[in-house]
Amino acid sequence: PADSLRLPSYADVQEAARRIDGIAHRTPVLTSRMANAQTGAELFFKCENYQRVGAFKFRGAYNHLSTLPPDARRRGVVAASSGNHAQGVALSARLLGIPCTILMPEDAPASKAAATRGYGATVRTYDRLRDLPEVVVREAAGPTNAYVVPSFADPMIMAGQGTAAPELMREVPELELVITPLGGGGLLSGTVTAVKALSPNTRVMGVE
Repeated sequence: PADSLRLPSYADVQEAARRIDGIAHRTPVLTSRMANAQTGAELFFKCENYQRVGAFKFRGAYNHLSTLPPDARRRGVVAASSGNHAQGVALSARLLGIPCTILMPEDAPASKAAATRGYGATVRTYDRLRDLPEVVVREAAGPTNAYVVPSFADPMIMAGQGTAAPELMREVPELELVITPLGGGGLLSGTVTAVKALSPNTRVMGVE
């Protein structure tokens, strides 16, 4: 249940940073004179679009999968995702030598499905109007008792996503506000954990 979820600590984020060091990209922090002029603020962009698989999701996926015990790795992993989480899990599994199956809705972007297959995962599709992802992923995991990789509600996923924040703050330590995308909340949870440990007066805002 959600109320029993262990939230990550900053120590978890630091450990995640050590696990992904040399594996994940240390993405650049860029600025834009035009954006500054339009907003009247000094903006800094942590460019996770330059991350492996093109998204921050790789950080959390690799951190989580790298902590799995040998028996779970042998059974393989399964995840349900229409895009970036799928690719993050697929590439992480390939790097770690773990069999991987991804459940994607039939209407997922063809480029995302192709990239996920390209990373070595077996891709199966389902009808999002008829089937619930949590049901189809459990069914796919059943035959081999494969490990189901959570997409956001997991402390190791959150801690891995949160590793982007210390990288940002090492380059730009005097931040008043950190704004992060908000979907499931994994990135926001990891980010606020790291930011508040490093700079308690910095505000953190999630944008959906």
